[in-house]
Amino acid sequence: MHRIFIITLATLLSSGIFAQDFTLSGYLRDASTGEELLYATVSVAGTSQGVTTNLYGFYSLTLPRGNYQINYSYVGYMPESIEVELNQDKTLDIELQTAPAQLEEVVVIAKNDNDNITNTEVSVLSLDVKDIRKIPVIFGEQDVLKTMQLLPGVSASSEGSSGFFVRGGDGDQNLILLDEAPVYNASHLLGFFSVFNSDAIKDVKLYKGGIPAQYGGRASSVMDVRMRNGNMKEWDVSGGLGLISSRLTVEGPIVKDEGSLVLSARRTYADILAQPFLKDFDDFSLYFYDLNFKANYKLGEHDRIYVSGYLGRDALGTDDFGFDWGNMTFTGRWNHIFNSKLFSNTSFIYSEYDYGFNIENGGVDVELDAGIYDYNLKQDYNFYLNPNNEITFGWQGIYHQFKPYTFAFNGEIQSTAEERHALESGIYMANIQKVSDKLQLNYGIRLSSLSNIGTYTEKTYDTDGQVTNETSYESGEFYHNYFNLEPRFAATYLLNPSQSIKLSYNRNAQYLHLLSNSTAGSPTDLWIPSSPLVQPTIADQVAIGYFRNFDNTPYKFSVELYYKDLQNTVDYKDGAEVFGNEDIESELVFGKGRAYGVEFLLEKTKGQFTGWLSYTLSKSERQYDEINEGDWFSARQDRTHDISIVGVYQASPRLSFSASWVYNTGDAVTFPTGKYFIDDNLVNLYSERNGDRMPDYHRLDVGATWKLKTRNPEASSELNFSVYNAYHRKNAYSISFDSNEAGTAEATRLALFGIVPSVTWNFKF
Repeated sequence: MHRIFIITLATLLSSGIFAQDFTLSGYLRDASTGEELLYATVSVAGTSQGVTTNLYGFYSLTLPRGNYQINYSYVGYMPESIEVELNQDKTLDIELQTAPAQLEEVVVIAKNDNDNITNTEVSVLSLDVKDIRKIPVIFGEQDVLKTMQLLPGVSASSEGSSGFFVRGGDGDQNLILLDEAPVYNASHLLGFFSVFNSDAIKDVKLYKGGIPAQYGGRASSVMDVRMRNGNMKEWDVSGGLGLISSRLTVEGPIVKDEGSLVLSARRTYADILAQPFLKDFDDFSLYFYDLNFKANYKLGEHDRIYVSGYLGRDALGTDDFGFDWGNMTFTGRWNHIFNSKLFSNTSFIYSEYDYGFNIENGGVDVELDAGIYDYNLKQDYNFYLNPNNEITFGWQGIYHQFKPYTFAFNGEIQSTAEERHALESGIYMANIQKVSDKLQLNYGIRLSSLSNIGTYTEKTYDTDGQVTNETSYESGEFYHNYFNLEPRFAATYLLNPSQSIKLSYNRNAQYLHLLSNSTAGSPTDLWIPSSPLVQPTIADQVAIGYFRNFDNTPYKFSVELYYKDLQNTVDYKDGAEVFGNEDIESELVFGKGRAYGVEFLLEKTKGQFTGWLSYTLSKSERQYDEINEGDWFSARQDRTHDISIVGVYQASPRLSFSASWVYNTGDAVTFPTGKYFIDDNLVNLYSERNGDRMPDYHRLDVGATWKLKTRNPEASSELNFSVYNAYHRKNAYSISFDSNEAGTAEATRLALFGIVPSVTWNFKF
């Protein structure tokens, strides 16, 4: 049926059914590298008609017979205008030249001057990697995740961490995709670096709400990260040398203008620098490495294949005690153009995340490891019906394999929980419809499901956590199914060419759950699928926003209000036995949540001084019958106020300065309210969950970038200086309570960072 439908649709489109209209289609690329330009604008001069390129740089524009002036534009590039006589379907690939240095501008949200007003995207943040290199970050390592935390509705999970929360959701409610492959732990070195090497990344887009129907599987957000394809014109080498890490990227054409290859590597060497201070630990390790690769090749005018992957690992500790974790992804894609109106992408994706630790003491060797492995097949279509309707549809199937905790003593496995298997699938259809010059809609539906698969022994428990029944399922047996309809809707109404109101609603079902009792990933964290006991988390979110570009000025403003309702949230019981518990589901409680707030963003996108001001006022709460006597309580990530101010000043073509200042209300935490003694041991007494607050957090980072002179005009070299926490604020990472000799409890405040200076040399030749 699937093939019959596609063949029939392609035949109809290639026939004379649209005899009065013709289609102009093609790719938009960077003239110097051949890289496709995503979300670039293709418009018809003198009209309101236009389209944007898709995720692969392809566009399709259907118009009545006639002569037209077609405008092609993309931020940071010189616009191109082409006269086209449209008397038949035509293919026109366009290459845009990079804008001269004096015209470069830092644009964080919008892809063109008016895109933030006219498109149907609500609650969406975009980052162009080349636009964030000047923003100061910790250790001088440019990081798209940390830059995203400076925008409204996104908050860091902890000090210096690349982990993040979106609009009051939990950390595991963010779907992070690298070339369509899920990344289950996007952090290095316990969160201080992300797995995304900026040298290998082309585009980053975060959906906080208004999530398109092609995305599914998480309750709060989707971060879609796309890797660079590589230079199709010539070979070049780029990289950077910093105080604790170095990067190197090699890219070039396999065959000029036909295919390309990019290889990018990064490694830290903090353990080497720390050796003089750790003379008693010659085997001490503290490093990570990651490798990115991508290759693509044109098989003809209508077909192109892509192969990309990522490999990264962390090592922390010594031979006697250490942590080890890592990600691996692989994506194979096939783009096919059936005709000028129908574009398809077929993807096979593999994703792996494994983690564990080892302890050697007194002749005893203890090891733990766990992981999650995904096999994913997906099919997506773009059908450009006419200038007013772009239809997307497709399907996806993911086979999940969950490897639970496995313990080994002296090389012999002693305890192994059963592996779990599940099939997650979805089918969707959506339409971007231009109703009139003022009203544009984006609506769709997604049907998702999860099926548990044997071999597995399903258990039920009483209120005390004791097993009351067991049911065994054979290998390959489907024993439990969930189905959910997920409607998606967004609308944009233009008040005038510079102002619009946007509205969105979406429902998302999440079938995977991360069981964690820490702010950063650790070997005690565990991914599990929904089951007869653990139901899928369902999130309903509505958002409304007002967007304005100020006439004849470089200023843009937006304000968005949102409300998010969460069903079937999961948490641990008070006093849960977590580590090594084969009956981990007996330690869980299930409840609901809510989050609501208002987000403000004011940005200046052009001129010698650029930047933005972001402010979020929000509330995030949870409710469980078994916790806090059933009353609502603040989620750990609840922050009333969150402010970010970012500025970049281009003092000259070779010298720029930057600064960012952040402030947020302290996280919700649970502090002891009293103490008592058991067998002469002091034990803290806890009452209300998350009833206290950490101290408010604020920090100033500053930086400067100095471009060095080079003999080769094609080469570049620059020094980047940055200071993290410039005024030495001792922000509290944690507060612990211990008893002194008099038996009185004392609070101990731990601050991770004071002033952290960094310098990095970046080069390209």
